[in-house]
Amino acid sequence: MSRRRIIIVDDHPLFRAALRQTLAGGDPSIEVEEAGDLAGLNAALETDRDCDLVLLDLNMPGVRGFSGLLLLRAQYPDVPVAIISAVEDGAVIRRAFELGASGYLHKSVGPPEIRRAIETVLSGEVFVPEGIDIASDDDHSGLMRRLSTLTPQQVRVLMMLSDGLMNKQIAYELSISEATVKAHVSAILQKLDVDSRTQAVIAAARIEEGQFEALLSPGREPV
Repeated sequence: MSRRRIIIVDDHPLFRAALRQTLAGGDPSIEVEEAGDLAGLNAALETDRDCDLVLLDLNMPGVRGFSGLLLLRAQYPDVPVAIISAVEDGAVIRRAFELGASGYLHKSVGPPEIRRAIETVLSGEVFVPEGIDIASDDDHSGLMRRLSTLTPQQVRVLMMLSDGLMNKQIAYELSISEATVKAHVSAILQKLDVDSRTQAVIAAARIEEGQFEALLSPGREPV
């Protein structure tokens, strides 16, 4: 039986360990690795890009909303990504699929449901939580799909624009020339179909819908 490699990306070691046991314990063909952040995931994929699935938490240090998913899909478009999150809000789930997720799992479900979801995605299908209609569009759906066309560097530039950085500062942070930054900004405006940096920053705010603490059930802590 061929190896199937899954990488769990979550900043909570206990959750990673529990999920690893659920996956690896149920199927000897599954090889599970762990990463505590996107840097750890990048290191694992740079070492070996042959990966069948990344299980990604949305809320982690250094990640702003959907920025982690956006960067991952742009940098490794051939690697399927399934979100595993405590957030169960329907709009958030639809956003994840609009940005290229292949599945969405609630952290509250039990091991059998997790295994079923993983097998669904590994077989090339999409796993959608019950009761969620990912086919329905709203005012932001088109924008999210346009955001998904950005390259990794364009995503980084856009997030720095939203932080208020000027071209010179972005060039310094990314070790590129100001001319390259300007080219990235022009490409971002064109892809997002907006006319100004200000409008691009407003669009970037949609990425930060992943700051989801307010969407969690009352009294429930972010996981």
